[in-house]
Amino acid sequence: MRKDLHEANRLSWNAATVAHNSHKGDQAAFFRGGGSTLFPEERRLLGDIAGLSLVHLQCNAGQDSLSLARLGADVTGVDISDEAISFARRLSDGSGIPARFEREDVFTWFEQAVSAGRLFDRVFSSYGTICWLSDLDAWARGIAAVLKPGGRFVFLEFHPFAMVFDEKWKPHHDYFNEAPVEESGVGDYVAESGHGLTPGGAVAGVADFRNPHPSFEFAWGVGEVVSALIRAGLALEQMAEFPYANGWRGFDGMRDIGGRRMVPPVGMPRIPLMYGLAAQKR
Repeated sequence: MRKDLHEANRLSWNAATVAHNSHKGDQAAFFRGGGSTLFPEERRLLGDIAGLSLVHLQCNAGQDSLSLARLGADVTGVDISDEAISFARRLSDGSGIPARFEREDVFTWFEQAVSAGRLFDRVFSSYGTICWLSDLDAWARGIAAVLKPGGRFVFLEFHPFAMVFDEKWKPHHDYFNEAPVEESGVGDYVAESGHGLTPGGAVAGVADFRNPHPSFEFAWGVGEVVSALIRAGLALEQMAEFPYANGWRGFDGMRDIGGRRMVPPVGMPRIPLMYGLAAQKR
């Protein structure tokens, strides 16, 4: 486990989160008006969560967490970024949607939760999360340890095959990557994605963001993810791959086919851009 790199990523995310939220306008008003940031795929995999306890791992600034709480779940959001958790708490207060937000490295949070005997009906994680984790088996074991018997883990993530390409759709990165890759820092993907990641309406916000802190990413293939969950004792219930990316316009020429689902340019073959799964603790 590389908690030194997790700490470097915390600093990079603190800086990036300010830029990201600068483009999203009055988010509290968006939620007070009944807004939600969830996509149909999340809701379908989660099922009815009214009255259930749910922990949202790597919850970022809490927008999806509050959308889940609005569906009736008792939500706890966990994230390593101080800025993200601070914003999430303010957003909860300003929107009137109750949820708990806890600032911690997810691996340390697992240790603390297990020690305190905390258990949840649902564990949820989505979009751009596992690339920041240095130990996939410890992640899967932590998920299993905080799930109640019969509880379910729901996961949606951008497909690692798509990450082989650079922004111009040219093969550039290894799919199989055994070492962390240093990047120039978490970028302003919210500005790049426009309305895709700002359902409440985009505003100009921070311009020409450059992160002063480098970041470190880890590549995990689909087989590695599924195998880690199985080794941790979870039973895979369903899995799906999608030829679109929810919200994220990560490559040149991506277009919205409706519902903020982004696909490659016209004429390009369809490839998997996202996958989702549900696994149960029995």
